[in-house]
Amino acid sequence: MPNVTALRRILHVDMDAFYASVEQRDNPSLRGKPVAVGGRPSQRGVVAAASYEARAFGVRSAMPMARAVRLCPSLLIVPPDFARYRSASQAVFDIFRSVTPLVEPLSLDEAYLDVTENAWGVALGREVAVRLKAEIRERTGLTASAGVAPNKFLAKIASAWKKPDGLTVIAPARVEDFLRGLPVDALWGVGPVTAQRLRERGIERLIDVRTADPSMLREAVGSQVDWLRQLADGIDDRPVVPNRATKSCGTENTFSTDLMDLAEIRSEIDEMARSTARWLERKGLTCRTVTIKVRYSDFTTITRSQSQSPATRDADEIAGRARALIDRTEAGQRAVRLLGVSVHNLVDPDEAVDDGSLPFSQP
Repeated sequence: MPNVTALRRILHVDMDAFYASVEQRDNPSLRGKPVAVGGRPSQRGVVAAASYEARAFGVRSAMPMARAVRLCPSLLIVPPDFARYRSASQAVFDIFRSVTPLVEPLSLDEAYLDVTENAWGVALGREVAVRLKAEIRERTGLTASAGVAPNKFLAKIASAWKKPDGLTVIAPARVEDFLRGLPVDALWGVGPVTAQRLRERGIERLIDVRTADPSMLREAVGSQVDWLRQLADGIDDRPVVPNRATKSCGTENTFSTDLMDLAEIRSEIDEMARSTARWLERKGLTCRTVTIKVRYSDFTTITRSQSQSPATRDADEIAGRARALIDRTEAGQRAVRLLGVSVHNLVDPDEAVDDGSLPFSQP
């Protein structure tokens, strides 16, 4: 039998088609129609979000917009307005935090909440979820789907069960029955490739992980084996952690025309790096690691990283490191479709002391 923490009441709340729903809310002419938020097909745009009407045609996030239009010729394409999405997100999270301080953001449109104790004094997680969904709809005009369970793993699965505007509750007494119905893909961290490796070994369902030969399981999932076996038993003791520290920040750009000129590529990388340095300045953070991303015209994608101490937010230094990383790629020799710069291993100078570790590089 799975070991669950019956006293905890964890919610995973996920806004429905968030960007597209904000656009439909604010523009009545878009309601009930297939909508995709993203760039134009002629400019190699990518779908950032798709309304449920568009999803019925197979349109999905991260899909090239040109393919989305082929799937749905009547698709209405809307450029993203992140200021409006952030405003809507803030309103939603204000509602969350009015109920419990234990809110762990995962993105602009989803979060975990521990409502074991809550401002409404409600004992049942289901009742909290019902009231939250109603508050969100009334105050923002948007819908959310929620999962209620004794832990984060189960709550996240439950929130996707009846989208859109869904609510699924997995009470402690129902956990075992729920687990028995799940495919192996439901396991945290198991993507399509890993799922295929598991299936090749006869591990089709989540509960098959429990009885699988440990060595065979390790062949399929490597170091994840112990964690996945716990999840297969319904065990997930991770707490809801409010105000998670930002671990990285970055920017990237897909170009309408492939870049071949190395000077132009270096200029683009320089500006992206300086933009990221300005973000560090605004946040009062420093970074140890600078990473660049290059996608060539054949969609081959590579990254290069360089780390050093002490941490910095100096724009000239970060830009110089990013330009040096470009020189370790085939940019200029091969056509470049996408470039990106990100910073990692972030440090708050007011709270952390640099460990003085030696610089290191990653190929």
